[in-house]
Amino acid sequence: MSGHAPGDEVIFEITRVGDAQRVAVVHVATGLEVVVQAPANAALADVRALALRKLQHALAKEDAKPERPGKLV
Repeated sequence: MSGHAPGDEVIFEITRVGDAQRVAVVHVATGLEVVVQAPANAALADVRALALRKLQHALAKEDAKPERPGKLV
């Protein structure tokens, strides 16, 4: 996600919940979503960067999973 490859598009959703902010980020190509929470007064750039790193980690874990064969009917 450091470059601008077509599959690198992400969508952020930031919601304030009381004294916290909930930041969800979705990888558009895979539909993978991760969520982080931070204090409401945390810098938006820092919280977005944290969420993006968590998404990158989750994508790396997904890539490392072995392919499971589909179930034939």
